[in-house]
Amino acid sequence: MSGPAQEKITFDEFMKVKLQIGKVVSAEPIPKMKKVFKALVDIGGEKREVGVGAALWIKPEDFVGRTVVICTNLQPRKIGEMTSNGMLLAADGQEGRPVFLTIAEDAPLGALVH
Repeated sequence: MSGPAQEKITFDEFMKVKLQIGKVVSAEPIPKMKKVFKALVDIGGEKREVGVGAALWIKPEDFVGRTVVICTNLQPRKIGEMTSNGMLLAADGQEGRPVFLTIAEDAPLGALVH
């Protein structure tokens, strides 16, 4: 969203959002869910289950091995039969396809994104 109506936040508010580098170590369908699958993301010393709203475009097995940017301090959210403990960052691609944020150089798993 851009333009004069865009709400501004302070630097301190932004700093409350914890973004980290992670690697998808496994992914599988969620029973009865068509748009979302479950992924296990290694953030260095901890693994998080997250719901990934990309099942219409990406097979779970094709998502494994991706390096992603994950928000790790979001309130857990129930999705189908699982609880998502984070959110993967993605841009809105063509026709609603998520384009997941990644990094161009190597960084350790769990590294903070500023």
